[in-house]
Formats: sequence, structure tokens, C-alpha cells
Amino acid sequence: MSLPPAALPRADDRGSRCGRCRNQGVESRVALGPAAAFRRRFRRRRRGPGNAHGAVTAEFAVALPAVLLLLALLLAGASAGVTQLRLEEAARAGARALARGEDAASVQGIVRTLAGTSATASVGTEGEWLSVTVADGVGGPLGATVPWTLTAKATTRSETPAAAANPGLEPGGTADEAPL
Repeated sequence: MSLPPAALPRADDRGSRCGRCRNQGVESRVALGPAAAFRRRFRRRRRGPGNAHGAVTAEFAVALPAVLLLLALLLAGASAGVTQLRLEEAARAGARALARGEDAASVQGIVRTLAGTSATASVGTEGEWLSVTVADGVGGPLGATVPWTLTAKATTRSETPAAAANPGLEPGGTADEAPL
């Protein structure tokens, strides 16, 4: 059974959803040839309120600053963690050197080597207990913007009587606090 010519779809018809027209649409694509199929595939989309063309780009442009801020905060946190580890290691090494009987200047040299040149160190005694406190700011762009100071303290007992009676240290408090 053949349909009258007025019922056959044209090349610019978008087709309807009923079953009868769907079959005709398949026949018309074959009958219209490859040029009509090419035009149908690459035709322009409608613009208007029902079209979401470009919405992903706008959403990405809104979300990008938040993602970059989150990344910067994560990197600042990682930098703070690395700085804290360096300070703790420098304080431990300084306390070990102090317990062996080294003077405050050599302890500060050890701390300077391990913690960096911007760190400050203080050495103190309390009886036979010796302590080294090291402080430094967080590096990086956010560390320079936000004054974020980290501190590490190590305490140890004196291994020698001479270390407790070190003339460079004051009993009961801090002897030296100098930027390194």
C-alpha cells in the first residue's frame, strides 16, 4: 500500500512520534539521499529558553575559582605539614646536641641547618632537663599572605653534668632566642 504524495515527509521535516510516521521517516531518508541526511545531521540547533547550549561552559566558569581556591588551600596545608616536620626534626637534633654537652651556638647551627635560615630557636634549662624550641612561618604564597607561625619543642635530660652547667644557658628559662 502506498501513501499519497502529501503524506510523505519532506527533507526538512523533523518527524513526529507516531508509529506510522516513523516508518515513513526511514523510507524518506533513503529516498532523499545522502545530501539531505548530511543537512539533517549538521543543522543548527534552536536557540531559546529550551536550549541549554553553553550551560556547561558557564557552570565551569563559576566553579573554576572555587576549585582553584581549594587547590591553593590544600597546597598551603601540605606546605605547613612539611614545615612542621622540619621544625620537629630540628628541635630533636638540637636537644640531642644540647644533651651531649654542646654549647648554644652549635645547637643554633644545627637548627639552622635542619630548619632553614628563617627559623628562630630558643634554648632553655630546668634543672637537668634541657629544651630547644624552634619556630618558623609557613612558606609559599598563602604563607606569606597569612602570618601562620608553627612551633616545635623538644625536651631531653642532660647526659653529662657539664651540659646542665653549660655557661651559655640560664637555669629555669630561655637562654638564647635568636633568628637563624
